[in-house]
Amino acid sequence: MQQKTITGIRAFNRYYTSILGLLDRHILNSDYSLPEARILYELSQREGVQASGIIESLGIDKGYLSRILDQFATKKLIVRKRSQADGRLMHIYLTEKGRAASEKLNQASEEQLKTLLSSLSTADGEELSGHMTAIMNILLKADAAKEK
Repeated sequence: MQQKTITGIRAFNRYYTSILGLLDRHILNSDYSLPEARILYELSQREGVQASGIIESLGIDKGYLSRILDQFATKKLIVRKRSQADGRLMHIYLTEKGRAASEKLNQASEEQLKTLLSSLSTADGEELSGHMTAIMNILLKADAAKEK
């Protein structure tokens, strides 16, 4: 890989994390860190997911996830239910409070992007989205090649 490519990617990463406020202690002026917000999102998208599914999706450390889930349980954002098919497995569900927190984060994220992109024309917004999809597809292809 050429150094120019690496330098360009790192510069973009610094810029994008900065404008989205991803380095702030709490994301989107909420009570949640970025990892916590991502876990809430995963739970909202996958009803009854097991911790192993979140670990696989996010590549998060098992112990770190466990601590976050324990905090969520204490705050009554989630409930854990033993699997009826296999009593050794636990499924994780958002409570009403957890769904409300997840929806609030989702709405804040939508608003943040609407504000960020408000000065762009529709064509520029579509072009930007297309480039981001292309980036994701290239990285997915590279990741799949590593797995072979």
